[in-house]
Amino acid sequence: MKAPLNALYLLLLAALPSASLAQTYPLPPIDNQLIGQIQTATAKHEDTLLDIARHYGIGQKEILLANKKADRWLPGDGTKVTIPSRFILPKAPRKGIVLNVPEMRLYQFKKSKNGGPATVTTHPVSIGRMDWTTPLGKTRIIQKKENPVWRPPESIKKEHAEKGEILPDVVPAGPDNPLGLFALRLGIPGYLIHSTNKPFGVGMRVSHGCVRMYPEDIEKLFQQVKVGTPVLITNQPIKVGWFAGKLYIEVHPALDEEAIPYEEQLPVVLNLIEEANNAQLPTLDGFTLKKALIEQSGIPVQITK
Repeated sequence: MKAPLNALYLLLLAALPSASLAQTYPLPPIDNQLIGQIQTATAKHEDTLLDIARHYGIGQKEILLANKKADRWLPGDGTKVTIPSRFILPKAPRKGIVLNVPEMRLYQFKKSKNGGPATVTTHPVSIGRMDWTTPLGKTRIIQKKENPVWRPPESIKKEHAEKGEILPDVVPAGPDNPLGLFALRLGIPGYLIHSTNKPFGVGMRVSHGCVRMYPEDIEKLFQQVKVGTPVLITNQPIKVGWFAGKLYIEVHPALDEEAIPYEEQLPVVLNLIEEANNAQLPTLDGFTLKKALIEQSGIPVQITK
């Protein structure tokens, strides 16, 4: 990256509100792919990791992977909690909405307005369970609905009936509606990006294929996107990207049904690294690379010497 562009990007990054509030960043130059910064929070006596995660715009699985030794429900007063708020942008066009399924994170790209920088906003999401997978591919927002009603499909009604739970044909709008107060309908029939009445599940595989968001996040997204906004749903458990002349890797656990051992991951990763470096393999820190692939913490780490 050219020095003036690098300096401008860092200046814009410092000028934006804290990531703990907005999770919005200036869009870096095309030859750089990292956004955000790792943060540290101090837990209070009454805090759970899930409380801290939601405050900082982080999903449940993300906060657990970054703090494997901390107790989910009672980390303890004064405990230092790592906030994994640094991200490598997915390998995808920088437009509309990009959802990376194994990362359980959504990226919203916004064009420059009134002379300001183009930006990217990112939010944690929930995705479909193993038996109700979230579909991949290109689609669009085809409808925006505030205060939606929910009409459970027959497949979901049948699943609940087998557990002794009888769902009504229509669940009216309101705080008890599983769709929450805002919903964005995708061009893929039957799938939505929507709010939830169970926010503690954001950042996990808990839905019937739809994409769930924290209520405060979907409210902002709902106001900003238009019908017709392109949406790309992709599957990238391993991302590589450059920042200031250094190459980083970010590794998330693959979907359970696609998990492979370390030995089989390595050739795939080396191909990704070569693609990011003009078809050449740079000098790598092998120890750090192997550690990242094994730990799968979801935190970007530098792998070039």
